Amino acid sequence: MRNLRNVHHSLLESPQGLQLTSSAWDVESNSVICAFGPDKDHPLLQLKRWNNSVSVADDEWKHIASWDAPCPIPDLECDEILDLHFFSDTSIACLVLAGGDIVVVREDPQSDEEKIEIVGSVDAGISAAAWSPDEELLAITTRASTFLYMTRDFENVTDVIFSDEDLKASKHVSVGWGKTETQFKGKRARALRDPTMPETVDQGTLNEFDRNDTTISWRGDGAYVAVNSIESDLRRVIRVYSREGTLDSASEPVDGLVGALSWRPAGNLLAGIQRLTDRIDVVFFERNGLRHGQFSLRLTEDDITGSAADISLEWNVDSSILAVCFKDRTQLWSMGNYHYYLKQEIYPLASTSRRKALSLVWHTEKPLRFILGSEEGIQRFEFNSVVCNGPTSPPDDYGILAVIDGKTLKVTSMRLANVPPPMSLHELSLSENAHDVTVNVVRESEPVAFIGVLHRESISLFEWALTAKPPTPPSLRWLKKLPLGGHMGFMHQQVAFKGEGELFVLANAVNGSFVRILEIKSGFMHEEIFFANERFQGLIAQQTKPASEPCLLLKAASVVSPSRSESNSNNLRVVQTLGSFVTSSPRVEAVRLQDPRLQLPQESSQERDRQSDGAVIFGLADTGLLFANERILARNCTSFLVTPAHLVFTTSQHLLKFVHIARVEELEVPPDTPELDERCRSIERGARLVTIMPSIFALVMQMPRGNLETIYPRALVLAGIRHSINVKRYRRAFLACRSQRVDMNILHDHDPSEFLANMRLFLDQVDKVEHIDLFLSQLREEDVSKSMYKETIGASLSGNDGTNTEPIALHNGQGISKVNSVCNAFLEVLHDQTPPRFQNVITAHVCKVPPDLEAGLLEIARIREEIPEEVDRIVEHICFLADVNRLYDNALGLYDLELTLLIAQQSQKDPREYLPFLQNLQSMMPLRRQYSIDNHLGRFEKALRHLHDLNEFDEVKNYVLKHVLYVEALELYRYQADHLAEIMRLYADHLHRSSKFRDAGIAYEYLQDHVAASESYRFAHLWKESLACAMFIPLPPPQLHSLAHTLADALVESKDYFSAATIHLDYLSDIPTAARLFCRGYFFADALRIIGLHQRLDLLEPVIDTGLVEGMSSMTELLADCKSQLQAQVPRIRDLRAKKADDPLAFFDGDIHGGADIPDNVSLAPTDASTARGGSLFTRYTNTRTGTTLGTSATRQTSKNRRREERKRARGKKGSVYEEEYLVNSVGRLAHRVNTISDDVRRLVVGLARRGMRERARAVEAAMRDLVRLCRTSIADVFPPTAEERPAGATRPEGAERPIGPAGSTGALGPAGLTGPMGLTGPVPDPVPERPKGADGVLWDSVHSVHAGSHEPERPLMKAFDLLSILGNVNTDGDVE
Repeated sequence: MRNLRNVHHSLLESPQGLQLTSSAWDVESNSVICAFGPDKDHPLLQLKRWNNSVSVADDEWKHIASWDAPCPIPDLECDEILDLHFFSDTSIACLVLAGGDIVVVREDPQSDEEKIEIVGSVDAGISAAAWSPDEELLAITTRASTFLYMTRDFENVTDVIFSDEDLKASKHVSVGWGKTETQFKGKRARALRDPTMPETVDQGTLNEFDRNDTTISWRGDGAYVAVNSIESDLRRVIRVYSREGTLDSASEPVDGLVGALSWRPAGNLLAGIQRLTDRIDVVFFERNGLRHGQFSLRLTEDDITGSAADISLEWNVDSSILAVCFKDRTQLWSMGNYHYYLKQEIYPLASTSRRKALSLVWHTEKPLRFILGSEEGIQRFEFNSVVCNGPTSPPDDYGILAVIDGKTLKVTSMRLANVPPPMSLHELSLSENAHDVTVNVVRESEPVAFIGVLHRESISLFEWALTAKPPTPPSLRWLKKLPLGGHMGFMHQQVAFKGEGELFVLANAVNGSFVRILEIKSGFMHEEIFFANERFQGLIAQQTKPASEPCLLLKAASVVSPSRSESNSNNLRVVQTLGSFVTSSPRVEAVRLQDPRLQLPQESSQERDRQSDGAVIFGLADTGLLFANERILARNCTSFLVTPAHLVFTTSQHLLKFVHIARVEELEVPPDTPELDERCRSIERGARLVTIMPSIFALVMQMPRGNLETIYPRALVLAGIRHSINVKRYRRAFLACRSQRVDMNILHDHDPSEFLANMRLFLDQVDKVEHIDLFLSQLREEDVSKSMYKETIGASLSGNDGTNTEPIALHNGQGISKVNSVCNAFLEVLHDQTPPRFQNVITAHVCKVPPDLEAGLLEIARIREEIPEEVDRIVEHICFLADVNRLYDNALGLYDLELTLLIAQQSQKDPREYLPFLQNLQSMMPLRRQYSIDNHLGRFEKALRHLHDLNEFDEVKNYVLKHVLYVEALELYRYQADHLAEIMRLYADHLHRSSKFRDAGIAYEYLQDHVAASESYRFAHLWKESLACAMFIPLPPPQLHSLAHTLADALVESKDYFSAATIHLDYLSDIPTAARLFCRGYFFADALRIIGLHQRLDLLEPVIDTGLVEGMSSMTELLADCKSQLQAQVPRIRDLRAKKADDPLAFFDGDIHGGADIPDNVSLAPTDASTARGGSLFTRYTNTRTGTTLGTSATRQTSKNRRREERKRARGKKGSVYEEEYLVNSVGRLAHRVNTISDDVRRLVVGLARRGMRERARAVEAAMRDLVRLCRTSIADVFPPTAEERPAGATRPEGAERPIGPAGSTGALGPAGLTGPMGLTGPVPDPVPERPKGADGVLWDSVHSVHAGSHEPERPLMKAFDLLSILGNVNTDGDVE
């Protein structure tokens, strides 16, 4: 689908009296080395250089060297240059002459070197020579039928003699089967013949036009070389030799094969010329010598015997173009989908008769740059491979493609017919070969496409009615001759439309460039602008929006536009300077920013001129650099297209990217994440852009093999949908969502307020009932405009400041979900529709969250009364939308038996089941029927109310007992005291049976049943309430004492010594026991109070003092245990965190190689042999399994493994990954325990001091003080400081846990000094991976319980412990807090 567009043409005539004989590229300086002479009259040979210059005025010859080269062979009239090669690295030119001499010319010789030196000579003479692509070997064939290899130092390394035996190198299969006269020629012989076998077999006969020459051609990698020569004056043979000089193959015989030969650099084909009686073919051979296809040259009979008498072939460096050189012209052919296209036909400087074909030399680095030499001079050309497509701005984006194929123009509109190449929708016959083509679409009453075709000396315009019925092909509107202008080397290069009225033609000559302006209507050339000494690369065809004037791309990488003046002078106005363009042939596209929000700032008139009113120039260099003005957007671009909304380009990583059109500094290129960003998607390897049609969201690409593929990129589709919504074209947006499988929630979520405000417009445009149902059925609560279809255009361009990031969940602040708000809005509009849309109304009810089935069924009941004939269809529709069993239950719950029957008939229910049931209900009284229905549906509360209305109290009691409806029954009988008491009694018994003793006791006490209430309170361990009810009975003293003893013993078991002592004191009058219990609970003040109150001073020493000593002993032991636990666990936690920071792999997965130096498991396959438990450190706990079989993965997630892992976690065994969690939790529990015993210690110290045990009190207080201080320091080490304790702007201390996730957010905390789900250093992707299942999930929970991000481990706060001043204990660091 690509054409060759001429972007550079320069020429230089041969010096006076000299004829150009050979030329070569100097790749380093992009200049040309030319050789002049010798001829039969003058043996002088001269070398000259043509430098690469921008200005025409700088074109001149630079002399290098000259010498006499007489021919040493008498058979030759004069010596001849067979090969001219220039070594750019050493500035040495090597000439191989037919007389046998090999000459080197040093442009800048050293003092000990000769400028011109004959480095070798072949006495027999040389017939052909060629350097290898790597410039290390020179292949030479001599006139004595020998083949030589010479190194760059001109040492002979191989010497091979051609012989007849070489033809046996390839074992070609003969299909002759004897002579023709012996063959059976029966009636059905043709039908029986193998179609794969040729009817005749070539013998290799020579053609009369054969020049008896020899040709050498290397393969692109230099591994093989092919030699085309005549063997024994009988036939031509192509021999293939390896780099070592070994014969690899010889070609099969081909009649009429001549000397032309060129090996495709890609290596798959060798091209040759076969001359037949009526045509000339380009034939192809494989390396093994077998034929592999051909194509015919498009020549007249005169051409076959005239200009085509001598033909040469040359492939370009990337194997994309085959140059066929004749005596009077050169043709450039390309291949796609096995069809060869004639892309360009180039003529020499003068049309004089020549004895040899034109000389063409391709550049070895630039694929489409070459020099074309003739005797009169040399021309330098450069082409671009471009796609000629029409406008890409809607609504003119018909995807019109024009492909040049010689005198045929293949035209296809991809919007009308997706025709694969080499076919086309229409083929236009041209008067002569086309050079360039341009397409424009003009909208008058109907869209009309104009196709301008540029020829060598004329231009034609075709007109195509795109919407004509029936379709018509393009027709020729006019054909106009273009004068050559009388300038040397005048050549028309490019053509482009200017708006809708003019056609611009760019031409180049030896003295400058021309711009010719023609009227589209008549073809009249009304103006020609001449630019002296300037050389332009081409016209910028603005496909996005026809500009008021086309731009010209200057070779100095700036864009200029011609401005007309009265003097017709060279007046230019610079639009945009592209200083970063370092290549001479970028492809350029201009786009104007039409949106006022995208306009560039207009500081001054000079700035406005420089920026051309907001124009952005995109350019693609040969090196893959994609530019926007002077900014580089990408360095690996392979093709690009521009629409009014997007820059679309492909990359060498086989990605397709979309960039929103904006000011240059705001252009945002998406990253290489096709799975995350709609602006990037993967494409087939080597795909290139052809055209884009935003109106139908289509993008056409061409694959390397030539076939076309049309895709609908999500970015293009969503951009079109959003635009349709913005302009309120809801039908177009809906159909796009439907055809492209886009979630239809975007119709609402893109602009919720506008959508709800234009609900009636939406219904009118979409109109179809089925389409509205489809939209309603796809509604869900998610805001797709902020999730799966997040807007990727910048906030400044979209007009959004980016602050509104809350998902759509509520509407109007009334707690109504998004789905319900849309459905309600639909219902409001649908109820006013005429005729009514019953089906849509039902769908709106059913699609609510949760489905409002009752409202839908009530709507059906209303339809049954108003339009009975519509009921069956509506019932069938609602049964399709919802579960028919739920509909049956809801219809039954409405007590509408007729509606229930309609629903049942649409279900799979057996009529023998539901008909008797419904008939039975029909026969009941209304209240009894409602009770039966609610009881059948499990709506027991409503059924209970119906029983209450029936005044069936006995039945109510049984129903309450059966379905546990005591609370509902109490509410129903709250004003009927007798029934209320019975229900309350049933409820109290139920609570007692259910072990809810406190509530049962309250219920019994409400009924004045103190015996049962006291018993229930006793079971609930409520000793105060139990003893109170016992006193209300009243209970006899023995039973009261027994109850008191029972309650006191239970309280002692639960260590509620204060309550137990109170019972002994108040109800049993046991002063000694009460005092002992007070002492056991460290309530020494209460014990002393009751001893003094009851004057039992005899109990001071045996009870009080003994209790103090025992309390001191147990408390001192407890404090010592706590201190030793902290001294052992806190250092162990420090060691574990240090090990984890040094080697997290060994810490979590274990040292699988016994301390050896092992590689990071990230680079290994996560197998059981290479990683612990079959997963790498990064994948084991992220639920990502790459390398485990389904069986092992399933086994690891079983509950058995999970329970085993939970037991390991609970034990916290030393050396396991759970040890740190266990120790941290243990320290936290110890701190809470110290806070709990703080009051007990304080009361113990006061009691000891009151009884004169000062030293013991001092010792206990000192132990508690030291333990509290140790707890404070341990907590600071083990737990990170809270947010309130950290100063503003402070970071976490080294060794503390750090959160993972994005900056500024809270996430899971990693271990000390580490980040990640397992404490690994480095950024953690957002979102955090999901929790794995099975045994891995236990470790996940363990790590996140110790290092949780949003739920940090609770840091214990130590209670203040006040010291008793009379004891004399003083803190060294101040008071204990």
